[in-house]
Amino acid sequence: MGRRKIEMKMVKDSNSRQVTFSKRRNGLFKKANELATLCAAHIAIVVFSPGGKPFSFGHPSVDVVVQRLLNWEMDPKDETNSQVDAEQEAKVEQLNEQLIDLVNQLEIEKKRGEMLDKALKAKGLSKYCKKSINDLGLDELLHMKASLEKLRENLKSHIDDMEASSSLLLLKGATKENDG
Repeated sequence: MGRRKIEMKMVKDSNSRQVTFSKRRNGLFKKANELATLCAAHIAIVVFSPGGKPFSFGHPSVDVVVQRLLNWEMDPKDETNSQVDAEQEAKVEQLNEQLIDLVNQLEIEKKRGEMLDKALKAKGLSKYCKKSINDLGLDELLHMKASLEKLRENLKSHIDDMEASSSLLLLKGATKENDG
């Protein structure tokens, strides 16, 4: 059974139309892939089936080709294009670095939260964190108040120590600059 010429009109039978669509879509994607491979072309094809389902092919990807189309200018070798590309790459690099920093900070905060949970359990305060303040009795509220006041004093002391250390570092840095 060889090939036969098919008249170019819509296939009326829905099952035949679906089979024709699938075969021709695959043939179209295959030809697009060959063109991309042979000519180093960037290609994007989006096709919707008779049932409305989308299919796409892209080399290197549909997103890359669409983005290039949206940012296209008349002269692709124009220096401003390469400058814009370099600026975009630098911005992406900067955003990636910020993302990495934020992920690292998140990990540090998670570890800090775990340490605080352990400290609360060790001090016997974790029970207060699980209850609503309205559900605590008078004794529990007084104990919580005393614990919070102690925590506040410890924090003040820690802040004072940090400020003193910071001042000493600043003085030391200023002394080195004056000596150097």
